[in-house]
Amino acid sequence: MTSPTPPSNVALDDALRAGLSALRERDLERTLRVVSRKEGANVETANGTAVDFSSNDYLGLATDPRVAEAVLAAVKEYGVGSGASRLISGNNPEHIALEAELAEYFDAEAALTFSSGYSANVGIIPALVGRGDVVFADALNHASLIDGCRLSRATVHIYPHISVPGLTDLLERHRSSGRRALIVTDGLFSMDGDHAPVAEIIDLAKKYNAWTYVDDAHAIGTGGVDGRGSASAARRHGQVDVTVATLGKALGVAGAFVYGSSTLIQYLLNRARSFIFTTAMMPAQAAAAREALRIMKAEPTRREKLLANAIRMTRMLHGAGIRSLGEAGSHIVPIMIGDASKTVAIGAQLSSRGYLVGALRPPTVPTGASRLRVTLSAAHTPLQIGGLAETLAVLLRE
Repeated sequence: MTSPTPPSNVALDDALRAGLSALRERDLERTLRVVSRKEGANVETANGTAVDFSSNDYLGLATDPRVAEAVLAAVKEYGVGSGASRLISGNNPEHIALEAELAEYFDAEAALTFSSGYSANVGIIPALVGRGDVVFADALNHASLIDGCRLSRATVHIYPHISVPGLTDLLERHRSSGRRALIVTDGLFSMDGDHAPVAEIIDLAKKYNAWTYVDDAHAIGTGGVDGRGSASAARRHGQVDVTVATLGKALGVAGAFVYGSSTLIQYLLNRARSFIFTTAMMPAQAAAAREALRIMKAEPTRREKLLANAIRMTRMLHGAGIRSLGEAGSHIVPIMIGDASKTVAIGAQLSSRGYLVGALRPPTVPTGASRLRVTLSAAHTPLQIGGLAETLAVLLRE
């Protein structure tokens, strides 16, 4: 009988250094950089002032003085911290007001806020499905959706990215094996800049007796009917059962929310562990989100400018011979490079020239699919967009 291998006696830091070294050799090690937001799309970095084409501040609200004033007023009234979880003594009037205003805007019965989009997804999905249930998930779903599905312990079936035939085939073969069924997808995919076929998914859910779950983080405030996102654009086919979105992208603040029926919200309030067992968001954070929501509704020109900027960027890139992924008019414009080292190098050169662009590598994207991701904002000017397109053209030719 073979003796078991004795346990390793490697010190923790030595093991971790080896892991970091392996990442470094493949140009996959991440580091933090300090970025201070200024006016518009301008930021301050270690290299000086730069134009930020990597943020999710799609409507330019992150530095809006009216949002900042809402924060200051709430801090004066309520202090900084909420003091406890929502179910203990951390439930502030600002939380209640924000959820009511979100529900009204999205024409839903109720809404519930979370500390982040990640905590929302890893809390909500396991609250809805578990062992004995089946989940059908898009192959390119966000990491928080993937982790939420794993934590649920339901059987997960992955369908090819935005493939209606692929999803149909899996539903046909596996729906009957589960008690409950949940179809999970992003609304607008953050790495590829394309939309899920939400209308077709709603139709399939009806046919196969499944529930629908859409994470609309990148489409809320930017697309759909009056900025209401992917779910609103598919409303004539029916209502998405569970829609999750963020307060930290188009609204420029932080946190997340889910909206749907009042029964859904009451159930999640009782069963979503990431809501129950965490300190409530700052009241000032909720106040800032309320003001950002008010501005978003009152100033539709922000969405119009975002769309115009997205179209301008795509046209300029294509005019320079640079092929981009994503759909026409998408404010997420990925440029495929492939090799991780080259992607990092080009991103660094752009930064040194005054442009911050996302340089995405595994595990954020699949191996061999490293890319630059340009994200547009209503705050960008035509001059800034033209400057980035010209600089990219030069670097990619080199």
